Order: sequence, then structure tokens, then C-alpha cells
Amino acid sequence: MAYIAVLGHGVVGSGVLEVLTTHTASITKRAKEEIKVKYILDLKDFPGLPYSDCFTKDFQVILNDPEIQIVVEVMGGLHPAYDFVKACLENGKSVVTSNKELVAKKGAELLAIAQRNNLNFLFEASVGGGIPIIRPISQCLAANEVTEIAGILNGTTNFILTKMIREQMTFGDALALAQKLGYAERDPRADVEGDDACRKICILASLAFGTHVYPDSVYTEGITKITLEDVDFADVWGGVIKLIGSVKMLESGQVHIMVCPMFVHRGSQLASVDDVFNGIMVRGDATGDVVFYGKGAGKLPTASAVVADVIDCVKHFKARKYLFWDEAKPNYIADFGSMKTSAYVRVAAESGDAAYSAAESVFGSVTRLLAKKPVESEAGFTVSGLTENELQEKLAALEERGVRVLNRIRISDY
Repeated sequence: MAYIAVLGHGVVGSGVLEVLTTHTASITKRAKEEIKVKYILDLKDFPGLPYSDCFTKDFQVILNDPEIQIVVEVMGGLHPAYDFVKACLENGKSVVTSNKELVAKKGAELLAIAQRNNLNFLFEASVGGGIPIIRPISQCLAANEVTEIAGILNGTTNFILTKMIREQMTFGDALALAQKLGYAERDPRADVEGDDACRKICILASLAFGTHVYPDSVYTEGITKITLEDVDFADVWGGVIKLIGSVKMLESGQVHIMVCPMFVHRGSQLASVDDVFNGIMVRGDATGDVVFYGKGAGKLPTASAVVADVIDCVKHFKARKYLFWDEAKPNYIADFGSMKTSAYVRVAAESGDAAYSAAESVFGSVTRLLAKKPVESEAGFTVSGLTENELQEKLAALEERGVRVLNRIRISDY
């Protein structure tokens, strides 16, 4: 018998309990041992459930019970989750979590504690919900040198952009619909400003390249400035707009990492990832591009990934799974401003011709885009071969000439 405790009985926590109770026989067969939930930590009361007698409000009860071998943390947020998880690892208990903020900000420290104590700290559900991605990178693709990872890592923003593309809904209307359907929180900033996707690409970068990447070191841009005019220009260009998290290993040994909206060509596998689905492309030197696709969130998909990690923990009580990365190091993140980029730019001037004339004067050469639904005095064009700093300087030069820069969206090569 393997006794576990679950910290949190919210959406994911209740899903974990549901999966464990409805799939008991098959889980026992796979784990080769029965898994029993002894405690559930939550400040609320949940009477009338089959496992209501398992609830406790005192974390110390869980921490001091020697029978508890695995703790499942599904509370979310950094505190008190970090303090609880650290205490569990320091007191001989392996931990499974779905908490992307925790792993992105404290992963190196917690993995080191787990290693010192010959324990497991597993987090498959922290990226992609029910999509297997952590295990494939660390095991199935282990023979490859992973050179790049890019993906649609947030279902809320992908749903909003899909509605804007397919149904010509404004950003505000699409966000309101996402909130109504339960895809977006009442406070959606973590999603629409790119923070959620940033945490996930940090975890993937840390895992793939072996050095911790902190979210506050990553250039992050959300989708709040995207308009239907931008959607129209993307269509004319030959693609769609997606919020992409990407990381690439450079020859210098540094990584180039960012989260931002991008034009993605229709021929890309990522272009067809719509609604609340996620798509993650891993580029390896032996396999080429491998894409993982599925629902990136949700009660049962995420719970499924959590329970899979619990089973893995049970099977590796005496044989620790190797999952590790080093603490961050200086100058590991490449200077963002020095990176080459291609971009779409939308501007406004006295007339479209005046805007194009000014753009060509500043950039030397631009590729004009002719909107299907032209807006008077606005123009769209693409540029390439510039560094991020050079692009910003030229956009500032346009502003000095009386041309308003309405938006700038990078162009992907995925």
C-alpha cells in the first residue's frame, strides 16, 4: 500500500481524486501497488463526498506522518505551495505537482533537494495539461540534441485568437466569451499578457538544456494589442496570428527565449492548432520536428498527468527518476536586442501612400501588404534582416516623421 496526500481540492485536486477513485483497479495494476489517499489538505469543508473523512486543515499532520510517501501539490501559486513542497522533500516525501509557477520559479532548488534526499519531484502536468511533454523530452528524445522548442502553450489566448480569426470577433468580445465559457479567469492577465506561456517555456527550456531559466529574464508580450486589422494583414500575408513561446540554443551556448504573438504561415503544423488546444514543437537533431498536440488544460486531462506521475513515483521509490537541471548562470540568456528578427508592422499616416513612402525611406525596403478590408490612412508591411534593437530604432524614426506605429508582430519560421 502506498499512502499519499493531496494538497488542494480545487479543479485539479478534485480531478485527481476522481481519477484515483474511478480507475483504482487499472492504476493499481500499473503501479503494482495500491495507492490510497490518506489526507486532503484544504481550508474548506467538503461534506458528502466518498472521501470526506480524509480532509484536514493542518499541513503538519501530513508532514509528520511517516506513512505518507508521496504528496500531490495542486494548490497553485507560489505561497504556501513552495514552503509545503520544500518541507515535504526535506522530510523524505516525494512530490508531484501541476504548479507551473512553482516549477518555473523554484524548480532548480526543489530538484536539488529531491536529488540530495533520493526522492522524486515530478511535474508532467505543469506544461500542456494532459499532453505528455516532460517525459518525452527527458526520456523518449534523450538520444537527441534538442536545438529548439516552440509552441502554443496557453489555451485561453489560443481560443481568443481563434475566435478573432474565424468569426471576426474583437479581442474584448472574444475574451468575454472565454470568461463566460470558463476558459478565462475573471482576472485574465496571466493568460492574455503571456505570463502563463512564459512559465511553461521556462520549464521546457530548463529541462531541454539543463540550466534553469527564470520567467523574469524572458522577453514576454501578450495579445492585448492584437486587432482585427492585424488578423486581416496576417491572412493576406499567408498565415494566422498565434501566441508563441520559443527557445533556441545558439552556437555560443546561450539561449534565445521569448513569448510573443507571431505570424505563423498556414503551412506550419502550429497554424492549425485552434481553440483551447495546445501544440508544442520539439526540434531534435536526429528526429527533426516532433509536435505534441492536445488540450493544454482542464480538470481531467491535467489530473490524468498528475496521477501518471504518482504511478511513476510509486514505481521508483527505490530507483530515483533522473529529472534535473542546474541553477541559472550569468549571461546564459542571449541579449534580446541583438537577435535577428522579421516583423510585420502596421502604421497610420495622412494616407496609406504617405505611410509606405516614409517606411521605405526609413527601412530602405519593405514588402507591402494589401488588406482585404483596407482602413483609410493605414498601411501594413513586413521587414526582415534586422536586429530587435535596429527594428525599434527604425520604428522610432517613423514616429519622428509623423507616422504612428499601431502594432508590430514578429514573423515565425516554424
